[in-house]
Amino acid sequence: MIVELLKYTNEPEKTCAIAGRLCYSDVGIEELKEQLTQEKIEDILKKIIKSGHLSVLEHASFSFGIEGVSRALLAQLTRHRIASFSVQSQRYVKFNKGVNFIIPPTIAKDENLSAKYNEFLKLSQQYYNEFLQAGIPAEDARYVLPNASATKIVLTMNARELRHFFALRCCNRAQWEIRDMACRMLKLAKEVVPVLFDDAGPNCVKGVCSEMKPCGNPWKK
Repeated sequence: MIVELLKYTNEPEKTCAIAGRLCYSDVGIEELKEQLTQEKIEDILKKIIKSGHLSVLEHASFSFGIEGVSRALLAQLTRHRIASFSVQSQRYVKFNKGVNFIIPPTIAKDENLSAKYNEFLKLSQQYYNEFLQAGIPAEDARYVLPNASATKIVLTMNARELRHFFALRCCNRAQWEIRDMACRMLKLAKEVVPVLFDDAGPNCVKGVCSEMKPCGNPWKK
């Protein structure tokens, strides 16, 4: 799996802080910009996050490039509606040189099951190639490809939605693949904008677990 932070809003912390101050100030935006030192910006954002009034965080957006994840992960990811997705197309891209597949660790560690899994994937690839060679369009040949098929994604979310995404998907009870991706995304976001994501992660980071069946273990970043 490859996760890369491609781009994010210029001066995201300052942008969000200006938006937060603007709501309660009678001065213009230029004056607000001049008044905001880095110390004031951090103070404003910490108060906003603590209060739970997170709408101003929507003014900062982050775009990630993601490779080597499964179509099964994609199905989970697109449930997060306040986001933009661009996905490598199985309709227009012909995988003549082979389809990459994701192998779950639970299967990989079992020699017998791993052999069966790889046999199935090999057969799926074989049928896919046969259909293409027979003139079946890629948009129809892809129907024989499993959820294990790897894909590539460009994903964009604003900071507020990212915090929500991290709360759900960094949780120890989240599915292993999307959890791995979410934790990598959080690490990258925290490196560039620490104030916005310092306390981001599952709800147990901030106090009480909201899961019906808590994992019982403190979250490991």
